[in-house]
Amino acid sequence: MVDTYLPLLHPLAAALLAYLIGSLSFAVLVSRVMGLADPRSYGSQNPGATNVLRSGNKAAAALTLLLDGVKGWLPVWAVVRYGSAYGLGDGSLALVALAAFAGHLWPVFFRFKGGKGVATAAGVLFGIEPVLGLATFATWLIVAYFTRYSSLAALASAVFAPAYYFLGHQVIWLMDTRVWMATVVMSGLLIWRHQSNIAKLMRGEESRIGKS
Repeated sequence: MVDTYLPLLHPLAAALLAYLIGSLSFAVLVSRVMGLADPRSYGSQNPGATNVLRSGNKAAAALTLLLDGVKGWLPVWAVVRYGSAYGLGDGSLALVALAAFAGHLWPVFFRFKGGKGVATAAGVLFGIEPVLGLATFATWLIVAYFTRYSSLAALASAVFAPAYYFLGHQVIWLMDTRVWMATVVMSGLLIWRHQSNIAKLMRGEESRIGKS
């Protein structure tokens, strides 16, 4: 009887673990450890690296960015690397990717009030395929460099990420629809979480990168 449910239990267990890892809000945790104000109390009140940067502490912002990315990358990479031994295929990979991302957006450890998920989404994409992550990150860097708007860079990356996956796999004929749909859902959620930023951009009121 137990063996009958193992194929279902493994993907669910992997997704739950990914969600719990994603629920670690490093913007809040790093700020506490470094004696900084809670990022939810100033600026955009978003627990993310960009808002931590508004505290003036670049080291805290960089560490937040790195750790938020790692928590998205780690569970996805683990499925890619070791999943086959436990029967975790592309469907499980898509589920784990979404779970890690959802953990950041709705963290169980922080009353389900999380960040917008840019760094975590980037980590997830790097976990799925390093080239996909690099292409998306390059898009963010280019837009951020020329506009100085982190939100606009995130929106551009969200639009291009599914396109990069789709176009890349059309060439090599290895596209998995479930993984592609996971990137589409993440992109949709990223855009949705940036609604207030979109409104500010349209009004010319959005804060630029590095502004206190």
